[in-house]
Amino acid sequence: MASQYWVGDFFIDLSRNQITRHEQSQTIPPKALAVLTHLAKHQRKVVSQDELLSKVWPDTIVTPNTLQRSIAQLRKALGEDRKQQSYIRTHAKQGYSLECDIVWQDGDSIPQDKTVSEENALSPAPPAPPEPVIDIQPSNPDYQTQSVKPNRFPIFALIGMLLLIFVGFNYSSPKQNAQLIFDRLQAVTATDHKEFGPSYSPDGEYIIFNRYLDKLCVNKIWARNIHTQQETELTPEWGTYGRHTLSPDGKKLVFISEEDCTIPLTQNTCYNLVSLDFQEALVSPQQPSVLMRCKNSAIKNPAWLNNNDLAILHKESDRWRLIKYSVSDNSSQVLYDLEEGNLAHFDYSIDDDLIAVTSYHQDGRHYIDMLDSKGALLTSHPVDYPDEIPQRRTISPNFSPLKDELIFSTGRRLFSLTYDGKVSRIQLPLDQSASSPDFHPGGHRALVIKGQYDSDIASIPLNLPGASSTPSEEDVSTIYPSATRSISGEDDGIFQPNGNLIAFTSRRSGEDQVWVTDSSDLRQVSQFPIDTNIDGIHWSADGESILVNANNELNKIFLDGRVEGLPLNAPVDQLFQWDSIDNSALLSLTVKGITQFAEVDLDSLETRFINEKPVSWAQRAKDGRLIYIDHMNRFWQPGAAEDQLIEKLTDQGSEKRFVIKESVIYSINRDDQLWSYNLDTDNFSILGNMHRDIDYLTDVNQEHLMITYVVAAKKEVAELFLRQ
Repeated sequence: MASQYWVGDFFIDLSRNQITRHEQSQTIPPKALAVLTHLAKHQRKVVSQDELLSKVWPDTIVTPNTLQRSIAQLRKALGEDRKQQSYIRTHAKQGYSLECDIVWQDGDSIPQDKTVSEENALSPAPPAPPEPVIDIQPSNPDYQTQSVKPNRFPIFALIGMLLLIFVGFNYSSPKQNAQLIFDRLQAVTATDHKEFGPSYSPDGEYIIFNRYLDKLCVNKIWARNIHTQQETELTPEWGTYGRHTLSPDGKKLVFISEEDCTIPLTQNTCYNLVSLDFQEALVSPQQPSVLMRCKNSAIKNPAWLNNNDLAILHKESDRWRLIKYSVSDNSSQVLYDLEEGNLAHFDYSIDDDLIAVTSYHQDGRHYIDMLDSKGALLTSHPVDYPDEIPQRRTISPNFSPLKDELIFSTGRRLFSLTYDGKVSRIQLPLDQSASSPDFHPGGHRALVIKGQYDSDIASIPLNLPGASSTPSEEDVSTIYPSATRSISGEDDGIFQPNGNLIAFTSRRSGEDQVWVTDSSDLRQVSQFPIDTNIDGIHWSADGESILVNANNELNKIFLDGRVEGLPLNAPVDQLFQWDSIDNSALLSLTVKGITQFAEVDLDSLETRFINEKPVSWAQRAKDGRLIYIDHMNRFWQPGAAEDQLIEKLTDQGSEKRFVIKESVIYSINRDDQLWSYNLDTDNFSILGNMHRDIDYLTDVNQEHLMITYVVAAKKEVAELFLRQ
C-alpha cells in the first residue's frame, strides 16, 4: 500500500504524519491517520467501529471514545464538523465511511497542490526545497579534497597544512553548532489549565510559569523541578501577574503585578514591579513586595542584567522605551529610546551581555538593534523578511545557542534571525501555534507555550429569552447555542446585509480564514497562508464581498472567490468598520510603531487621522455620527471644538466592544450586563445579565445580537529538544 494518497483536495503523507492542502500542512497523530487510511481502503463503504478499533489498535483495549477523538481530529484537519460531513460520514449504530475520491500515490515528496489531470495526480511531485542549514565552511577558496600518491612526505605535509587551516579557522571564526534542529516536543504541564510566560532558573533546575484560574484573567506563579517534576505554588493569592525574571544568583524573583487604579487618571490599570524570595517560596508561598509603582505609565517584561540591575520596557503616552532599574537605590535611567519610532520587544543574553531589541524605525520598517548592557547601540539592521512571512509581521525573537543568532516563532513555524537582519527557516513541524522559544542555560532544550483556543459565535435575541438572573452559573454553550460549532477558535460573526449568511473567522482548517454559513451550508471563502492573523472583517452593503484585515493588510474578498488587495502605506492594526457606499474604512494604523486612529478612503488610499488618542474600538451610526472608546473604556463622540465624553455611559465601557444599530449603541459592561443607549433620545437601559465567558459583541440586526464566547482556553508549557 502506498504511503501517500489524495483525499479529495487533501494530500496525505503517512511517512510524515501530515495532511496538506494549498501548501498548508498539518501534523496529525499516527493513529488518526491510520483510521483515515483504513477508511480510504474501503472508500464509500461503511466500516464498523469494531473493525476500526481492531485494525488500528490491535491487541490493545481501548474505548469507542478513543476512535471518536481520532474522527474529531480528522474532521478538524479536513475542515468539517459533525453537521457538515463532506468527507467522513457517521452512520448511526453502524460506523463511518469516507465519501470522496481517493487517489493512491507512491513517492516521498509532498506536492504543492493537487493537479487537475489524472496523469499529474498520479505522478510524484518534485522534491520540496531543503530546509536551510546553518553551517560554516573555511573561507579559503583553495580548501578542497585532493588525491595524493602514497608518498609519506606529501601526506605529512598535507596533514600539517590541514591542521594549520583548521587551527587558523578556529581562532578566526567563532564556534557554533552546524545547524539548529529540534527532534522532539514534550509536554511539561499537560493540564486543563492555561499557562504562559515559562522560563528556566539560572541554574537550569526549575521551570517557572504562570497558571490562570479557569477562564478568568487572574493567575498564580508556579515552579516545577525539572528532575522530580514536582510543582510548587510560589504566590499565595490570585493576581494579574506578568512575565517574571529570576536574579542571576537564583534568590530573587521579580515580576509585574497589575491592579485597577483607585482613581484612574491616565489609565485604568496601575503597574507594580514586585519581588519575592525564590528559595523561601519553594518552601511555602510568599506574598510579593512592591519595588516600584507606575500609576500613569505601563511597564512589562523585566529582565535581570549581569550587574544586578533590571532592564524593563516602559511606556509613557503611546511610546515604549527601554529603561534600567536599580534595585539597590530604587532609581531608573533610560537605556534605549527612539525619537522617531517605537520599541516592540527585547531579550537579554547573560552569556554575551547583549540586549537584542526589535523596533519600528522612522522608515516604518521592523529593525533588529543590538545593544550592550549599558545601552550603547552596537548594530542596527532592518529585518529582511522572506516571502513566507508577511512583511508587516511583528516578531519577538529570543537569543539562541547559535553564535550571533536569535530565534522566533510566527505560529506553527520557527525562524532564525541574525544580528544583521537575515531570516532563515528552521525545520519544526507543529500542529499548533507555539511561542518563541526560551532556551535552557545549557542550550540543549527550550520552553514554548502551545495550546488550543476554542471559542464559538452565537446569535442571541435582543430580549434574551430564557436567560436566568445569574447566567454565569450555567454552561455558556447551553445558554447561547453555537451557530457553527467546532473545536477551534471562531470569532467576528457578522450578519449579511439583506441576506441570510453569517460571515466569521475560524481556525477550523488549521489557519485563520474567513467562512460563511447559512446554518445549513458552510464554506471557506479565503485562502490566506500559514500563520495568518485576522483582526477585523466587515460586509459590504450589498452583501457580495467582505473587507478583511489579514496580516495587517486589507483585502476585499468576494463570494465568487475573487480577492482584491488594498495596499495602504502603513500596517493595519485593527479594522473597525467599512462603509462600502463611500468606500471608506475606520481603522487603527501602526505608523512608525505608534498606533493611530484613522479613516481611509479606499479609492484614493488617502488617510485622515482622526485624533491622537489611543482608541480601542469605533463605529459610525447610520447617520454618520462617530462613536469611539479610548484605552480607559470611555465613550466619546466628536464635537464642534473638541470631542465630547458621553456622560450617561461613564463606567459602562469594557473590553467587550460595542455595536450600533441605527442610532442605538449596544454593549456589555464589566458587571456582565447588556445595555443600550439611544443617541437621539439620551435614553439608557439595562437589558439583562450576560454570561461572564462572552468575549465580544460583534454585530446586531433588527432582532439579534452576535457574540463570541470562550469554550476552552487551554495553553500548556512544552519543551523543545535539540538534536544532539
